[in-house]
Amino acid sequence: MRMRNLGDQGLRVPAIGLGCMGMSTAYGERDDESSTRAIHRAIELGAGFLDTSDAYGNGVNEELVGKAIAGKRDQVILASKFGNIRLPDGGREIVGRPDYVPQACDASLKRLGVDHIDLYYQHRVDPTVPIEETVGAMARLIEAGKVRYLGLSEAGPETIRRANATHPISALQSEYSLWCRDLEADVLPACRECGIGFAAYSPVGRGFLTGAIKDLGADLLAKDRRHDHPRFHPENFAQNLKLLPVLEEVAAAKGCTQGQLALAWLLAKGEDIVPLPGTKQAARVDENLGAMDLVMDNADIANLESVFAPGVTAGTRYPAGQMKRVGI
Repeated sequence: MRMRNLGDQGLRVPAIGLGCMGMSTAYGERDDESSTRAIHRAIELGAGFLDTSDAYGNGVNEELVGKAIAGKRDQVILASKFGNIRLPDGGREIVGRPDYVPQACDASLKRLGVDHIDLYYQHRVDPTVPIEETVGAMARLIEAGKVRYLGLSEAGPETIRRANATHPISALQSEYSLWCRDLEADVLPACRECGIGFAAYSPVGRGFLTGAIKDLGADLLAKDRRHDHPRFHPENFAQNLKLLPVLEEVAAAKGCTQGQLALAWLLAKGEDIVPLPGTKQAARVDENLGAMDLVMDNADIANLESVFAPGVTAGTRYPAGQMKRVGI
């Protein structure tokens, strides 16, 4: 398994991880048996860098991951997150208070059935709490042996710098893919300035870049949360479909799937970037890891980027309320 460093603190992970959110929430019906097989397949192939959160299904996903890795903990690099709480009315509460941090961690450790989390992220930045206070509380988890490395998710460049000055941050996790490139302007440079690795979630555009979603009614279940994302609203989706032919053409020329090509593009953007594609299916784990064998030359990259330029995608990546909680 090819490995990459996330940050300068010693965290070394498989070059492609496994995002676990969709196993329990957001993307259609749950299938815990299939999801468990996918986790076991990733571990079997040496790619057991598993990414979860206490927000995914309000803890359900951590419980699923915990059961799946029972007896296999030494083969897993486990990442989880805190501070993005779903309320009964469907809203969110972002909590970064220092007193809350150890409470959240202890609850996650219990659900996961482990004594430590390898990479622990603040899921969203709490604008009411200085980042130094939150990260200071996270650092105390390292001192207590409950966490090995620290991360942030969807933080802005100045927050990244302030957090890293408080305690070294190993990874920033944010959305990054061919159809989500805006962070290349300031977030990614801030990470590199601070020696922070980048964990890219939704690296195939929530499935869009695979080409598997062509008809919103036929290809997505009614309860699929992607219907709420502006980029999947009918008028935006119709415009975004016009971006796909270049992926189809290059993938056909290389004899790979569109999803593999999208992942290979990300891998080619820097050795400090680790994509986290999500799936419920073991076969997709194999497919995703196959992206590591693709060679992207400068012409391939330029061809894709000429179409998928920053800002070209129609629609914001989250609804307006959620967009207020990113890039802080």
